[in-house]
Amino acid sequence: MISLTLLTDVWVPALVSVADKAPAPEDVKAGWVAFAVFIALGIAVALLGFSLTRHLRTARNNADQGFFGPTETTPGEQPDRHPETRA
Repeated sequence: MISLTLLTDVWVPALVSVADKAPAPEDVKAGWVAFAVFIALGIAVALLGFSLTRHLRTARNNADQGFFGPTETTPGEQPDRHPETRA
C-alpha cells in the first residue's frame, strides 16, 4: 500500500511535470503554410472523389456492355450477393 501511495503521490506528478512541456500560448500561432497544406489536402480529396466516381461509372458501363464476361443479371439489375440465403 505504501508503494502505491508513493507511486501516485511522488512519481506520477514528477513524471507529468517533466513530460508536460507545452509551449506558451503566445508562442503558438497558425501559419499560412499550414493553411495552404489544409486547402491542398481538401482539393486532393475532392479530386480523388471525382476520379473515383468517374471510374466507377466507367466500370458499371463496361459491366453492362458485357466486357467482364457473362453475367446472370440483366443490365441495370442488382446482382444477388448471397444466393444461398434465398428460400
